[in-house]
Amino acid sequence: MATREITPAAGLRPEQAPLGSPVPSVPHAISVSLPTFQDNVDYEEAKPRVVNAMVSGYPRFFVALKVKELMAICEKKYGKSSESCFLWPTRRVAERCRHFVERYYAPTIANDDSTPTPHPPSTTSTIVGSGAVRIVEFPIHAPASEQKPDGIKVIKVFATFFPKEAFSVAKQFWQHAGDIISSRQAVFCLRWLSLKAEEDQKEAANGVSGSGEAGVNGPRGNRRYASAKQTPSSTTGPTGTFGDFINNAAAAQSQQQPLDPEDQPVEDEGDGMDSRDYEVYVEERYGRNLDLSFAPKAKVAMRRRIATQVAHTAGNGEFVTEEDVYLYPTGMSAIYNAHRIAMTLAPTRKSVCFGFPYTDTLKVLQKFGPGCYFYGHGEDQDIETLEKELSERQGGDCKEEDKILAVFCEFPSNPLLKSANLVRLNALADKYGFMIVVDETLGNFVNVRILEYVDVVVSSLSKIFSGDSNVMGGSLVLNPQRKFYSRLKEAIDRDYEDMMWVEDAIFMERNSRTFKARIARIDENAEALCEYLREHPKVKQVFYPKYITTDNYLAHKVEGAGYGGLFSVVFHAPNGAEQFFDALPFYKGPSLGTNFTLACPYTILAHYFELDWAAQFGIERNLIRVAVGLEEKEVLLQGAKEALDAIQDE
Repeated sequence: MATREITPAAGLRPEQAPLGSPVPSVPHAISVSLPTFQDNVDYEEAKPRVVNAMVSGYPRFFVALKVKELMAICEKKYGKSSESCFLWPTRRVAERCRHFVERYYAPTIANDDSTPTPHPPSTTSTIVGSGAVRIVEFPIHAPASEQKPDGIKVIKVFATFFPKEAFSVAKQFWQHAGDIISSRQAVFCLRWLSLKAEEDQKEAANGVSGSGEAGVNGPRGNRRYASAKQTPSSTTGPTGTFGDFINNAAAAQSQQQPLDPEDQPVEDEGDGMDSRDYEVYVEERYGRNLDLSFAPKAKVAMRRRIATQVAHTAGNGEFVTEEDVYLYPTGMSAIYNAHRIAMTLAPTRKSVCFGFPYTDTLKVLQKFGPGCYFYGHGEDQDIETLEKELSERQGGDCKEEDKILAVFCEFPSNPLLKSANLVRLNALADKYGFMIVVDETLGNFVNVRILEYVDVVVSSLSKIFSGDSNVMGGSLVLNPQRKFYSRLKEAIDRDYEDMMWVEDAIFMERNSRTFKARIARIDENAEALCEYLREHPKVKQVFYPKYITTDNYLAHKVEGAGYGGLFSVVFHAPNGAEQFFDALPFYKGPSLGTNFTLACPYTILAHYFELDWAAQFGIERNLIRVAVGLEEKEVLLQGAKEALDAIQDE
């Protein structure tokens, strides 16, 4: 059969991705279509027309429908009418959620994402109530039809139960910590429960006593993948050079990453299916039906792939290896756990958030542990201020709590694409004895080399490392050359739990095989688009590493590499952002690092209830963030022209 593109569609008109629909239109998509500026405002204000239309969303903000279904089953089996729950991959995570709820929940707490005031430990029990927050183990056993000698016998998930009124607080933990149950794991569990229920019903009908394991009656998934006649999906993948690029990139790396026999396409297996059915078919054929014993190999392959990209040689000849790379279920999980592990070394010290970061990074530093100091501009002047304050604070007989634990920053930052002066920060770290933790998701492994100056590198693998926007993941890399390495390594090895679901690992490994080639293409596209926009009279400013704190970025830029695939833009006209965004002929929704171009009004989505605060640090209300994809350069430029033409010079 003809080669099919199992890649997200590109170059779509907004009406082809309806409000609330998955972006891309594939199972387990991690974005959602919010095609107009007003849609984003109404989403933040929880207007029913938007909220009720959503069947997808970014998984840490929008709990996947299948995850909600599994939670509902758990609540019905183990809960009280006054309780709700969240499900977690391990007991330790469930316990951490319990501690978070006990610390922050009070009946009068607001429903927004404002930072609540923690309650003193002595008053927690009287505020929350004895036993009000509890942990339940929810084992899901393999049905007889799924049991294999070396296969998974039972999946254990853990529920944190709490009063219904505390849901918004528990949801904050889900969002900030990122140690979440994925939609693939939920689907897998639901399928097992359904099959088990069917088996128990048959045994009961035959007069045989069942195992008593709880099941759920429901659909067993697709029993067929195509109907006789269906309307072609509006999100059919590209068939020209965009698709050819994916195939060629995969072929170029096939010698390094040979396909497993189970991975080989079956001749004519997709004939007669429309694109949507084929995507569902591939998800199930190569996901659930793939031997899950491949998952450990997939995880090792990813860890080696990451180590190879960030590795550099130290004076003592040590290299970064896969033993220094740790995988997590989301990028925020990597950040949260980096902070949590660092705190085990000095639990009373505060950290520094240097530069204006992605919103949840700051929330993690504020809400977990003793708090943080915030230097929101992240420029050299802030380093001078930091150095002066460190000198004053840590001079003489300073207390332990006056010392700095770590500096957290992004390289470059989201959404202003500023690059911190890591050389100067490193000098301060050496002088005052703190760690440096850098999120290089936007710089990415291919474009920048920063490990020499930092203790920990974290990254969201959900973004360009995957590219397909259909799986979540994160990574954490330790630098074996730094003085904190041994203590960090010992602490993380003692504490680490592998929480990346096996199917997610398989899909992430496959997606990432072409990431180097994709990044090169996206770098080129993004630079061309930024050059075009920067010269346009309707554009006020383009935020891109090539133009913002350029020297700091160039100090770590790999020779021959680019500036990344993300930029932000603001306009002169008061309504320019809305007009540009609404007319932009590409996907609109949260997330970034996708193989297709994806835009959002970032400040509206991330800081709608704190717009004035964000503006203090240069984050304008009408800032539009654009993640550039693999489309043809001419397609991108034409799309930008159409959007600019829609701006009225008022």
